[in-house]
Amino acid sequence: MDNARYQRNADVFDCAARNGIERLFLPAYSPNLNLIERVWRLLKSRAPRNKCPPDFSSFRGGIDSFLDSLSGTNRHLLKSLLTENFQAFEIPDL
Repeated sequence: MDNARYQRNADVFDCAARNGIERLFLPAYSPNLNLIERVWRLLKSRAPRNKCPPDFSSFRGGIDSFLDSLSGTNRHLLKSLLTENFQAFEIPDL
């Protein structure tokens, strides 16, 4: 979990406990571990840099077009980023 406030809600804790789910929170700042941050980094790397679109609809259209391409022509880029192939660490006994 990425430490969002709603993930620390008592209802979430209770639901996880009832379902035998162990909650593991990411470190405070860990964009490489947060999968959505990888998508945003990919988007920023593919967006035209130092160019201002003529209007907001052009800006939004470019982003929408790229995001749509992630299920088609750019699917391989997304697949390479969204892995759960992380180094595992032992959870220390506290």
